[in-house]
Amino acid sequence: MNKVITLMMAIASITLHAQVGINTTSPDQSAALDVTSTSKGLLLPRISNLSSVTSPATGLIIFDANKKCISQNVGTPTTPDWTCLSPYVSKFFYMPSVVFDTTTTSTGQTKDLYTLYKNQFSNVPTNARSASAPASIPFFPNATDLYYYVTGYDTSVFKINSVSSAGVLNYDVLSNATSASFINIVFVVK
Repeated sequence: MNKVITLMMAIASITLHAQVGINTTSPDQSAALDVTSTSKGLLLPRISNLSSVTSPATGLIIFDANKKCISQNVGTPTTPDWTCLSPYVSKFFYMPSVVFDTTTTSTGQTKDLYTLYKNQFSNVPTNARSASAPASIPFFPNATDLYYYVTGYDTSVFKINSVSSAGVLNYDVLSNATSASFINIVFVVK
């Protein structure tokens, strides 16, 4: 009888959920590991020589002691690509170059900045990249992933009316541009 009960307990333990809880008896069902504390944090391994990590799994997370950031392997175990996830990494970038037609004065013109950015980054010619670079440049998949700013512009050529939360710029053309005319557009990651 004891053997039957032991066998039934072994079968029951095999079918239990795989959640592990530290400082909790009921780990969240969506987590493989649930660490609970109100006064202590999680300390990741601090590694200064990332090449010493043998075959790091895709998604492996460590603290990069050299860059002072939480880093994730977004590559493969055979070709690791460590990327900083910390908020101290640059969270903004300038918009790629775009052409504004200023041959005639006009009001209420629009440019979809997000679509222009996405099209430039998703249609990179394969002959215009370094040999080790991937075939495509990653880009933010949604216009709402970014904030949009105009940080400066030639006020004798343009009047900036607004920038929508979807990245559509509304502007007026006041005069023809010169070789020194500009608009600085910055994208900030939310």
